[in-house]
Amino acid sequence: MHTTEVLIIGAGAAGLFCAIQAGYRGRKVRVIDHARKPGKKILMAGGGRCNFTNREVLPKHFRCSNPHFVISALKRFSSQDFIDLVERHAIDYHERDWGQLFCDHSSKDLLDALLTECEWAGVELQMNTEIHAVETLPEGGYRVQASGGAINCESLVIATGGLSFPNAGATDLGLRIARQFGLPCIRTHAALVPFTLQPRELEQLKPLAGIAVPARIRCGGAQFRENLLFTHRGISGPVVLQASNYWQPGQPIEIDLLPQLDLADWLKQQRQQKPRSALRTLLAQLLPKRLLQALESLGQLQALDETAAQLSDRRIEALQQALGQWRLVPSGTEGYRTAEVTLGGVDTHAISSKTFEAHSAPGLYFIGEVLDVTGWLGGYNLQWAWASGYCAGQYV
Repeated sequence: MHTTEVLIIGAGAAGLFCAIQAGYRGRKVRVIDHARKPGKKILMAGGGRCNFTNREVLPKHFRCSNPHFVISALKRFSSQDFIDLVERHAIDYHERDWGQLFCDHSSKDLLDALLTECEWAGVELQMNTEIHAVETLPEGGYRVQASGGAINCESLVIATGGLSFPNAGATDLGLRIARQFGLPCIRTHAALVPFTLQPRELEQLKPLAGIAVPARIRCGGAQFRENLLFTHRGISGPVVLQASNYWQPGQPIEIDLLPQLDLADWLKQQRQQKPRSALRTLLAQLLPKRLLQALESLGQLQALDETAAQLSDRRIEALQQALGQWRLVPSGTEGYRTAEVTLGGVDTHAISSKTFEAHSAPGLYFIGEVLDVTGWLGGYNLQWAWASGYCAGQYV
């Protein structure tokens, strides 16, 4: 039998950060995880360079059925607070588009810093540990039956993450524990994930695999503008991943393939300046020829056989609509196998936005991705892990 004051299940971003905060408060903290080593998804994040936060983090960057829930934590632990930690550890980093911050060298630099902080805070890490059962103690607190023996604790923190990347060890343990204690859960879906396509569209677009174009996608009341990538299974790229957070099965998405241009004005200029130029040649200045051919085969574009001089205003309007409002109905997504995060999770109405303690289960806390909080692509989900871990760490 082992005893600790704070037991955290999950040695990922949220769990480690919560442990650090609690440890610095003088609490006796143990972190357990079924993985062989801590922070596996941190190492994978950002293509191995870890997009650890964003310059601007606001509530609008998150999806949650209780939209006010994220406000408190994001205010109490900001992206600048985490940047300060990165700089204290002399980790070199750089900024990319849209305020995304990445390690210059490797995600390992960041994980090493977190593990150093854990050591300084006196945190115990116990890996290779399977969880068999969780139960309440008559005198208060919890007992976790684990492969390394039973562990009693005053505060139990669930930081088990979401369901994405099952090959990296993701499980539904956190949701099962929540349900065991009567907490409602919002149905989960793969999020920040590529779309698959219907057979007809896939047949025409599959040969474009590897081609990327700037695009704007509108979906579920949201819109994003970044690169769209054609793949062997469908469409991906940052703009698609962002849109997937707002997509519902059977729902169309609307794609603007020329978000940087007013196509109607441009074509009218070409009609005056280059009347003899073929429409196909003109459009090939804006989009890959193979993409134009695929859109013709799909019937999204009428045959591009006329010259600029032959373009009527009505035809120009039709072209603008065809390329600026391409409606596509995905057949689905690639699922948790390639999803970056999970949409849904423990219903935040059942959790304190100040302490992250369950209202109906004193001493039981939920942080990070296991909650029904899903950030946009761009460092927002890791910032949520830091912020929720920090806040819970002040109370456990």
